Amino acid sequence: MTTYRIAIVGSGPAGLSAAAHAARLGLSHVLLEKTDHLSDTIYKYQKGKHVMATPSQLVLRSPLDFDAGKREVVLGTWTEQSTAAQVQVKYHAEVKAIVGTGDPIPGSIMKIVSRKRDGTSETIEMQRRAPPYRLTLTNGEDIIADTVIIAIGTQGNPNLMGCPGGNVGHVQYQLDDPTAYTDEHIFVIGGGDAGIENALGLAADPAQNNTVTLVNRTADFPTAKDANVKALMAARDSGRMSILAEANTTQVEPGYITLETRDGEVRARCDRIIARIGSAPPRSFVEGCGIEFASNDRLAFPKLSATFESTAPSIYVVGALAGYPLIKHCMNQGHDVVEFINGNLDLKPADEPILEAKLAGLPNGPQGKRSVAEWLEYLRTSVSILNGMSSLQMREFMLDSTVRAYRAGEVIFERNAPGSSLFGIAQGQVLVEVNPTDSSVTVPIDAGTIFGEVGLISGRRRGATIRAGSDCVLVEISRNAALKLMSQVPSAAREITRISTERSLLQIFKSGLAPADLVDVIAASTVETVRAGQAIIKEGETGDDIYIIRSGSMVVEKSIGGKSVFLSYVPAGSFVGEMGVIDGAPRSATVRAAIKSDVIRLSGEPFRALLASRPQLLDKLRGEMASRVSLNNFIESKKDSFSSVVDMYTGVANFLVEQGVGEATDVLLIDEKLCVGCDNCEKACADTHDGLSRLDREAGRTYAHLHVPTSCRHCEHPHCMADCPPNAIHRGPTGEVYIDETCIGCGNCQRNCPYGVIRMDKVPPKKPWLLSWFLFGSGPGPGEPAYKWSKKHDPAYAEKPKKAIKCDMCSGQSGGPACVRACPTGAAIRVSPEQFLSVALMGRDGN
Repeated sequence: MTTYRIAIVGSGPAGLSAAAHAARLGLSHVLLEKTDHLSDTIYKYQKGKHVMATPSQLVLRSPLDFDAGKREVVLGTWTEQSTAAQVQVKYHAEVKAIVGTGDPIPGSIMKIVSRKRDGTSETIEMQRRAPPYRLTLTNGEDIIADTVIIAIGTQGNPNLMGCPGGNVGHVQYQLDDPTAYTDEHIFVIGGGDAGIENALGLAADPAQNNTVTLVNRTADFPTAKDANVKALMAARDSGRMSILAEANTTQVEPGYITLETRDGEVRARCDRIIARIGSAPPRSFVEGCGIEFASNDRLAFPKLSATFESTAPSIYVVGALAGYPLIKHCMNQGHDVVEFINGNLDLKPADEPILEAKLAGLPNGPQGKRSVAEWLEYLRTSVSILNGMSSLQMREFMLDSTVRAYRAGEVIFERNAPGSSLFGIAQGQVLVEVNPTDSSVTVPIDAGTIFGEVGLISGRRRGATIRAGSDCVLVEISRNAALKLMSQVPSAAREITRISTERSLLQIFKSGLAPADLVDVIAASTVETVRAGQAIIKEGETGDDIYIIRSGSMVVEKSIGGKSVFLSYVPAGSFVGEMGVIDGAPRSATVRAAIKSDVIRLSGEPFRALLASRPQLLDKLRGEMASRVSLNNFIESKKDSFSSVVDMYTGVANFLVEQGVGEATDVLLIDEKLCVGCDNCEKACADTHDGLSRLDREAGRTYAHLHVPTSCRHCEHPHCMADCPPNAIHRGPTGEVYIDETCIGCGNCQRNCPYGVIRMDKVPPKKPWLLSWFLFGSGPGPGEPAYKWSKKHDPAYAEKPKKAIKCDMCSGQSGGPACVRACPTGAAIRVSPEQFLSVALMGRDGN
């Protein structure tokens, strides 16, 4: 029986690259492939798929060529070059077990004859670290090898749909040929690269007449390549396919699919489901080889050294199974692992120069300047959310993140600044300025933890100014990188959730609480997503859970005289349900989601124990409870004498929620009892914005005396920002959502806005000086809409490109929004969520 120097399991990009490099070095090797062709994962890509060669800045070390191109071309190149390199491939060779053949021999030395690239050879002496391994194939054949490289990837172990009916016949987990399907309603589940590429392939040819919908559980596509996301949006914009974001499959039936969406449940015709919802390492096989995993999480990866060696000596793991899914990364690993096996332990990874540049500005460690590997390990072990990553994952992670040193006193970000990145404190301490009027009142955050999670989770602007309390080193993680980290590293997602929950409770409840007080409460808590209209508390039921509104908003209703009466609006950052903990009585009202929301459910039992140890917190909750009981009693007592008022109160409240109040930060309201129809508001808006008004007073809906015109709500999570190719939409320092001059007029924001407050229009000319208009009639005059003037007097106006137009809250204008300042009767007001109901229902004078 032949003993090979290296046995390579799996002929994907990593395994094939390793075999080609072993052949080039003259090392005895065998490449074991279970199918009759190379690189089965790429072979199973849909026909005609464009394979990307990212990251573009990364040097390719593999002896095999790889450039972006069609799947067929890539495979053809690899087959041709591996044959020319005399790669020893054994097909139909599926490995079912890998076991050691005996005990290691202490002090034993093995001699390796290595052929160099220049044709000469040398003999290298190495100590045998492990016995040879026996690889048993499913056909009964055995292979003996001194070292083993496992490069089998994860695609053979796909995640399955877990909803009822998920195993019906029209659900499939792979798409071979997108041209094989015509006249079908097809749902592609999954917003990663595989799902996006499958959806694009199915929708590519209009002649196939497929109705294609891609379903993604979030609004973002953090694990997909940027080029794929742009292609997806272009396909949607052209009408070739649809995207259903923030949606989950709840049931599959023959011919139908049911989904939970942001706006409620949807049941749709469905002839075929392509489920591309990721995959997990084949844990049973890998652990059977004696290899340990980083954790018990299903998605965890094997423990590996910097040279890819696993916990089983002389068994190496590379490629997607090592946590590197990109082809170029995999091919470099295949090259590098053979170099390591061949004794070149000083080889630096191909991304070393990129990471060196990122880390160049960091201070030297106590023992002198840290290497890249030392810095990455220091960051990984110092920041709690990074602890669950392998050293190899850290390298890829840092390519998408930044790290820098801050001097004591330096401001990291300011209160109300826009931003959604997350910061990890690797070294030092930062200070949170909790009092907006006194910067000396601060709360410290120490090394090891994170900050900035509010912007990441809720999309709100920064809630406080944070500065360095001492010299510190911070890792800044972009929103996309943070979402990717949470989706791929379960321990990171749990830690971010734990920290954000702890801080939410400390901020909301205060009462002298410390993190140590909340350990048991947080351990029993869960974060849940609630669809619009879904009740988290139902009137009359028993229960003692408390709910923290993490994002979104809730409305509280009570049944009085057979009618559902609106009691209050509960924005993010508030809590409900304290009555059940304090008095144990049945729920006195129903609490339901105004929009899709995230809540933190706190179990009653540990929270009751917390109240027993913290009487000041109990007093606070009793105060909240008393005010709510008082409101309940007042409404109940007036149900007969003021039934019409109660009905109007409820009707107006529900109307406001329907008009987007639940996710707004600023809304323009017009009291029609005061409005005289002068249109000064529109004229003032036009005068402030180069003659083009952002406001349509007459448009929009009205309930009773309250009118919501067509004007931006400046949402917490702006729908318009979700897909802006030039990134031209921003949130300003006072919360306004505005569009800058880089707008390309694609119209995505207009299509994404659920409230119809964005329109596409030609940019009007600047208004002339008043004297120029008066003497020469040049340009639109005072109060005259510039676009109307241009249509009449500018022949080239019709050819000008359109751009997106929306309210920007008159950002930068002294005195606030022009529409409000120009209203002669005070009918026009702009209000925040906390003011909506009091303004609409009680009157601005409080009566």
